[in-house]
Amino acid sequence: MKVLLLRQAPAVARGTSGVRDVERPLTKKGKAGFTLAARGLGRIVRRVDAIMTSPRTRARDTAAIAAGEFMDLEPVSEPALAGDRADSIVAALERHPHNATIALVGHEPLLGALLARMVGSPNADRLAFRRGGAALVDLPNGPASTGRLVWFLPPRVLRALASSPQVVPPVPTGNGGAAAALGPLP
Repeated sequence: MKVLLLRQAPAVARGTSGVRDVERPLTKKGKAGFTLAARGLGRIVRRVDAIMTSPRTRARDTAAIAAGEFMDLEPVSEPALAGDRADSIVAALERHPHNATIALVGHEPLLGALLARMVGSPNADRLAFRRGGAALVDLPNGPASTGRLVWFLPPRVLRALASSPQVVPPVPTGNGGAAAALGPLP
């Protein structure tokens, strides 16, 4: 299984008058920026079989934009992505075939904790996602096992990929993994 983790794009500020936290929509700039980032994402992710999203408005909006790059898949609401337990998300992933590529759209700090669990790292705080950022994890033995991080990209790199004349494919590394030839990340 491959899991594409996406943090929701920038939304209106928490505490905005008349807007409950769960209903905060993406900002105009957030939509535009993530639309471009999703185009870049579509250039490096060959296929997505399903998109699961937090039921919060900002995540649903982000998932809808991403779905446009993946054959207009219909995002499915997954309440565990609005929670605080990585194990609940792993259980939701178990309902999918182990050869699938599943996109998960959610929030911090849960996504960082989920990524840390998936790659066997005790440092979830070092794996925090920027708004609109993405990571791809390969879980060859299924979602309950530990896998390997294929890439972890901030939104500015995804946006750059959208306008890049040619995307360089992953290059094999000495440890059997792959590293994208995109240059150093901040």
